[in-house]
Amino acid sequence: MKAVKAKMTQGIPVGALIATCDNSGAKLLKIFSVVGQKTRKGRVPAAGVGDLVMASVKKGRPDMRKQVVHAVIVRQKRPYRRPDGTHVSFEDNAAIVLKDDKGNPKGTIFKGPIAKEACTRWPAVAKVASMIL
Repeated sequence: MKAVKAKMTQGIPVGALIATCDNSGAKLLKIFSVVGQKTRKGRVPAAGVGDLVMASVKKGRPDMRKQVVHAVIVRQKRPYRRPDGTHVSFEDNAAIVLKDDKGNPKGTIFKGPIAKEACTRWPAVAKVASMIL
């Protein structure tokens, strides 16, 4: 995992249900932890584009359901600002399921665009991505 220069606006809180955009077999994930996130007492941790999260599979293939997986957020509805001044937002929230915490994706096809910040932070995700925005 590489560092990102921009400070990401975190728009997906812990407890959110988020769709997947790959062919790993999972359809809907529930985020229960953001890896490496530190917050103040009482504050709900949140994730942004490019963040590594721990999630449980709520809908999907029977062999994938009720499993705990690592995932990377690749799209978020909440607008965030890039260092060049542009504001970026997507029409949905989406994640990609990983095989391990090193960043290797479980799926081989990604549907829809992938944020540039997620691709710079996770090079293995960038190799499989067809559309980087």
